[in-house]
Amino acid sequence: MKKLVTFLFLLLIIACKDDKKPEPITPEKPKEVFEYGYKLSDYKVINDTIKSGENFSEILDRNHIEYPKVLEIVNKIKDTFNVRKIKSGVPYTILAKKDSTEKAQVFIYKNSKVRYTVVDFKDSIITAYNGKKPVTKVIKTASGVITSSLSQAIDDQGLSYYLAFEMSDIYAWTIDFFRLQKNDKFKLVYEQLYINDSIPVGIGKIKAAYFEHGGKPFYAFRYVPDSTLQIPEYFDEETKNLRRQFLKSPVKFSRISSRYNLRRRIAFYGNKIRPHKGTDFAAPVGTPIMSTANGTVIASERRGGNGNYVKVRHNGTYSTQYLHMSKRAVKVGDVVKQGDVIGFIGMTGNTSGPHVCYRFWKNGKQVDPLRQKLPAAEPMKEEIKPKYFNFIEPIKSKLDSIKFPELENKITTKVEELNT
Repeated sequence: MKKLVTFLFLLLIIACKDDKKPEPITPEKPKEVFEYGYKLSDYKVINDTIKSGENFSEILDRNHIEYPKVLEIVNKIKDTFNVRKIKSGVPYTILAKKDSTEKAQVFIYKNSKVRYTVVDFKDSIITAYNGKKPVTKVIKTASGVITSSLSQAIDDQGLSYYLAFEMSDIYAWTIDFFRLQKNDKFKLVYEQLYINDSIPVGIGKIKAAYFEHGGKPFYAFRYVPDSTLQIPEYFDEETKNLRRQFLKSPVKFSRISSRYNLRRRIAFYGNKIRPHKGTDFAAPVGTPIMSTANGTVIASERRGGNGNYVKVRHNGTYSTQYLHMSKRAVKVGDVVKQGDVIGFIGMTGNTSGPHVCYRFWKNGKQVDPLRQKLPAAEPMKEEIKPKYFNFIEPIKSKLDSIKFPELENKITTKVEELNT
């Protein structure tokens, strides 16, 4: 009997436990999402893309903004945002009222993945401003072996073409990119830019580079030698500035179609010697032509076989001339800086194809620019050098540790965090 009572008591306890209701689970409140400075839950969010032929007025009209209000908006924001320059294919966001009217309150034009323009007309005061999403930087490394051209090797492996562009700028004074050799090698430490820590939005700066050309190594380290001016330069491992007073080429990523040659023979003229005192850089019509150094424009005209041309005096020793332009971008007396666009590739004058004939004068005599030992930029001050060596030590070690790909026709990339 005692055992029966005990058993019934245990059953009662179990039954009581089963009858106990579980505590209700309180759902977590959804996190509020803020973007472009607005709490999105307060609006009806409309994402769309500007259609071909569509204009700002049509977009707002479709979102219940009447024409007089549109006109007022356009006039108020014209100094910040020219609505006539909106482009088809560009995404935008409308923040509209969440009531039955669904009337637009804010227009957000997304210039790029990073930059945007906000037009706010929800109140009587109409405002517009340009914004930029926060960008984070991740340090990446890359290495490669050249089998054809630098840009082709970069493109074949899906790397940003901007890396080739930046390398050509860094080494523009020290390496002839028109004469790269098979098995030339490179290593890079560079910045990859992201928004939201995951969406790539481009390449930042190359922090350090190594280029092996013809078996000779060329280091480059980005450094600010003057804390007052805050202008970065690239220096080698011995503190020499890679910049020179003259670029090796007036055109980016073209090819040399004809070199300086005082004994050139032309079949059209009976195989007679017709000296070619310029260096021809072939490129598509309209390609920008740059001044290879700082100077003053002393000629900008069209004449005979030269076609449209510009001549720049750099100092008492050097002058340069650029022939066969489709269009000139400077006039006599203009002061130009190294890299400034002074015209565009064309076929004016005596020419069989689009190119610029680049002529180089030294002490009044035309010479071959590719054979000149061009003067360097200002050297690094002695008192800065110890600090510079300390700065480059860890990044040079990082650069030296990057391995080249085993196969010549492959480029490898490696993502690594770098404490700098």
